[in-house]
Amino acid sequence: MRVHKLTFTALAIAAGLSLTACQNGEDGAAAGSPSSATTAPPAASTPSSSGGGAGSGGSDQSGGKSSAGTGGNGKGTAAGTGSDNGKTGTCRTDDLEITAVDGTVGGDTEGTVAVQLKNRSGKDCTLSEYAGVDVKTASGSLSAKRTGEHPGATTLKKGAAVSFGVTYPLNTSGGSGVRLTGLVVTPPDETKSVTLAWPGAATLPVTEGNGSRVKVGPIGSAGQGG
Repeated sequence: MRVHKLTFTALAIAAGLSLTACQNGEDGAAAGSPSSATTAPPAASTPSSSGGGAGSGGSDQSGGKSSAGTGGNGKGTAAGTGSDNGKTGTCRTDDLEITAVDGTVGGDTEGTVAVQLKNRSGKDCTLSEYAGVDVKTASGSLSAKRTGEHPGATTLKKGAAVSFGVTYPLNTSGGSGVRLTGLVVTPPDETKSVTLAWPGAATLPVTEGNGSRVKVGPIGSAGQGG
């Protein structure tokens, strides 16, 4: 009986040790779970890193605005450059100071009036070959005929001046002739005219027929002044 009691006792101790070991293992595993859970925060640091990426994204967006601003300036510069290199515009009547003087020289067989166009616009402009000219007389207006020369267009610098000539027959008939009262000038490619006092001889000879003997030369045909 003692032998059986010792055997049962040994078995009981062994079982108790085994149970204790199992419990310790479960406890260790349970204890390991919180330890494993504690490793989550480093993994959670990834959102923090993602937040940094978002911050970088914000920086990129900010950089995008800066780039857009630079692009805007670039366009402004390009626009400015395009404006500077753009085609020179036509000289408008309001941009020009128009005057006329007697240009007849003693011994000439024809009278001459020199019409000057001065650019007062503050920028360069272009004049094509001929201005429109009408001579006002006591009997009506006479339109000047072009001489037919073709020197090409003229670029008139700001502040500069150019002249053209108007020629007409001198009244050497001894008669009263046709009294001249004014000069109407229309710059090339314009519709607005300027009326000036007539600076030349007082009369034109009376002629037969309807043809005008008043002629207008191209821009630059009477010399150029500053």
